[in-house]
Amino acid sequence: MVDYKSLLKRKMPTLAAVALVLAFSMICSMSGCSRELWSGSDGKLKVVATTTMLYDLTTVIGGGQVAAVALMGPGIDPHLYQASAGDVIKMQESDVVVYNGLHLEGRMGKVLASLEEQGRSVICVEDGVDFSMLLANEDNSQTYDPHIWFDVAIWKDAARYIASRLSDVDPENTDVYSANLKNYLAELEELERYIRDRVAELPENQRVLVTAHDAFRYFGNAYGFKVMGLQGISTDAEAGTADVSKLASFIAENQIKAIFVESSMPPKNIEALAAAVTARGFETKIGGELYSDSLGDASSGHDTYILTFKANIDTIVDALSR
Repeated sequence: MVDYKSLLKRKMPTLAAVALVLAFSMICSMSGCSRELWSGSDGKLKVVATTTMLYDLTTVIGGGQVAAVALMGPGIDPHLYQASAGDVIKMQESDVVVYNGLHLEGRMGKVLASLEEQGRSVICVEDGVDFSMLLANEDNSQTYDPHIWFDVAIWKDAARYIASRLSDVDPENTDVYSANLKNYLAELEELERYIRDRVAELPENQRVLVTAHDAFRYFGNAYGFKVMGLQGISTDAEAGTADVSKLASFIAENQIKAIFVESSMPPKNIEALAAAVTARGFETKIGGELYSDSLGDASSGHDTYILTFKANIDTIVDALSR
């Protein structure tokens, strides 16, 4: 396995990375932004989570003992996200930083590596996952698909790891974190039952999921779907004409009823794919919007991991069964 964190450190000299963080700290100290950010923490553990999924998980496990903020809001693509000066300050002034790993936050690697080098409390969820459950990146067998939250069984491991590491940092509240974990694992068990019940409504030959990028392989592996993305695991590379043509032919030949846009990506590529399918004599519809690299926002009613996953499975099954 590639040592991701070591690679990140080699990409930028440690002293330069630390200097970057310290420079941002000086800027923020003069502006008072860190004091304003954490002014309502009231002695709680101050946690910064990179993604909305990790923010939700940390909030659930931490409960009232944690004051958490997310760097990335709903609809933000973590593959392309670059930390701003303000983001670095939030992490520098926190007690704990939580990130996914597995290259999901690849453009933040230098800053994350420098924080670890300084000995700060950093929780990388990658470290708490059973690697036998990970899916290799099809473009590079030495790296892994980072979209682990789409297998609820893996997300349970992530929850256990977060609870364990928060207890390490804040041992006085270990009982709180353990109780919250127990309750949440029961909720995740219920979520798994809901997913499997909904999937069972769909004939096996209709369990084909076509999306904007290849974010749903864990979902497909866990719940019996053939998954095809127009782009690869990362959104760094644009889909080419050949990619659109090949996938359009597959959809037309197999009469896939619906394809899906994603909340964190522009719909234009999927719209172009639908048009290419039509040109081949078959009409496929855009079955709806799926949450891939972020949760929904509060106005959507899908602003937790569980609500987001339920919204996704409802959208998929409803569209493909019509």
